[in-house]
Amino acid sequence: MDLENRLIDIETALATQQKMLDDLNDVIIAQGKVIDKLLKENSYLLSLIKDDTVKPLSEETPPPHY
Repeated sequence: MDLENRLIDIETALATQQKMLDDLNDVIIAQGKVIDKLLKENSYLLSLIKDDTVKPLSEETPPPHY
């Protein structure tokens, strides 16, 4: 009977660890998607800067109230 309880405890611990591993894997996948999105956004913003689409302040048209 003692051996059976030990086996049940081991199986329970293993199942708990497997669940934790699956949860961590899900987090890693979600973080990877966020990182990919941020890299694309960063690349886009860098391309805007390189293309001079952002004018220097001296070249900006002043607001109409001036």
